[in-house]
Amino acid sequence: MAVLGLSNGDVADLFEQVADLLHAQNANPYRVRAYREASRVIRALDRSLFDILESGGRKELEKLRGIGRSLAAAIEELAHGGRLRVLERLLGEVSPEDLFTTVPGIGEELAHRVHRDLGIETLEELELAAHDGRLLRVPGFGDRRVRGVRDALDSMLGRSTRRRARLIRRRELLDEDPAPASPPVRLLLEVDERYRRLAGVGRLRTIAPRRFNPEGKAWLPIMHLDAAGWFFTALFSNSARAHELGRTADWVVIYYERDGHEGQATVVTETRGPLAGCRVVRGRETECVRLSKPA
Repeated sequence: MAVLGLSNGDVADLFEQVADLLHAQNANPYRVRAYREASRVIRALDRSLFDILESGGRKELEKLRGIGRSLAAAIEELAHGGRLRVLERLLGEVSPEDLFTTVPGIGEELAHRVHRDLGIETLEELELAAHDGRLLRVPGFGDRRVRGVRDALDSMLGRSTRRRARLIRRRELLDEDPAPASPPVRLLLEVDERYRRLAGVGRLRTIAPRRFNPEGKAWLPIMHLDAAGWFFTALFSNSARAHELGRTADWVVIYYERDGHEGQATVVTETRGPLAGCRVVRGRETECVRLSKPA
């Protein structure tokens, strides 16, 4: 199984680069060692990682020494799209537009329109928009393209899109707790508060994102944190929308990962409604309201 010409050595090099960046950004030493050990193990294999994945799936990769759920998921991501999102995050290259272009049928221009017109940031939010009619309102999306996006996201997100959409909508309407695959709102807000506090006093390493940074200045603070079993990476939003609205020092994007499950959340200062002036997790405002009420 050849994947975009990637060899075991190429994957090992990518993992080594991740380890170097994590080390430079003061991440958990255990996580740094995990990537370095995985790189060493991969170089020594006499069989292609992607052949192992093709024949036995992710579980077969997890049988390799030093390859746990998270690293097996990273290898699977490389196999399916040739990208390593954790590396892109560490380099400050990820934006919602970049993320949306990973969906078949969505090019750079359509990705920009989706982010500009709908203000969404994640594949999960895109999935919901594909079901509730909002995506059809974006120029360039007809019934056929939206159906294609639904099908693609069904495969990419690994569970039924209709079930996911129903769960999200049900949670909003019935004020239910979020799915356990996501960190609780309280924890996300604590990560957000810590990131902004440390960034404000210059305690965090800064990176030089390629987007909207023609001078190559290292201005974007980045924070890694392990808490409650989750691994977090937090940084200010460097999206076109954040620059357009002057929110690059307000919107905080938090990436989270646990046992191979990845996701992201955006925390902003609310400008209207009962939480005006408060920090809220976009898309989980109902939970933020409940959290703000006295017990």
